Amino acid sequence: MTIAPLSANAAATPSPQARSAAPSDYTTFLRMLTAQLQNQDPLNPMDSSDYAVQLATFSGVEQQQRTNQLLESLGSQFGVMNLAQLAGWVGKEARVAAPAWVDGAPVTLSPNPAALADRAVLVVRDAAGSLISREDIPLIAGPMDWAGTDMAGDPLPAGAYSFSLESYSNGDLLNTRPVEVYAPITEARGGPNGTMLVLRGGIEVLAADVTALRGGV
Repeated sequence: MTIAPLSANAAATPSPQARSAAPSDYTTFLRMLTAQLQNQDPLNPMDSSDYAVQLATFSGVEQQQRTNQLLESLGSQFGVMNLAQLAGWVGKEARVAAPAWVDGAPVTLSPNPAALADRAVLVVRDAAGSLISREDIPLIAGPMDWAGTDMAGDPLPAGAYSFSLESYSNGDLLNTRPVEVYAPITEARGGPNGTMLVLRGGIEVLAADVTALRGGV
């Protein structure tokens, strides 16, 4: 009876069941190795180097499993630490290129028109992508309050709206850029793509996409 060495791939990507069964597997290995020694052919005994290779192989696999467990534990701890740090963001306003929740109150925008522009047009669309308004705004790079109205000046119904800015020079369109908005952060939570922030209205953004914070507690 020969115990085949485990492959390196098996060591690199053990399943959760394999990780949890490492101690029992090690005991099983020792029993199998003992049985192998007891039942080997006396006229053709197992070479001592083969014994050493099998023992070293299993020891290496077990060590790799423990290393993987340690790395997973550290990853979980780092994730918890990151969320703990982001807890201080809750209640503050994040500046991010994302839709904003409109419910009758003014929305603070950060338009940032092109440097050579002589005209800037704010374009507002609803959650379905339909055009809601186009309006000229001042050529300023700092924050400005948008009233939350349509092209007729009537208040918009509550909902999520997205913003872009068209920059013109001598009547020619220079570029169209997403407009960053300021929105309160209501929650921070982990996600498959990284830490997510939940803004007012349930709008979710990646924490890595936030370019500034202001106000809050």
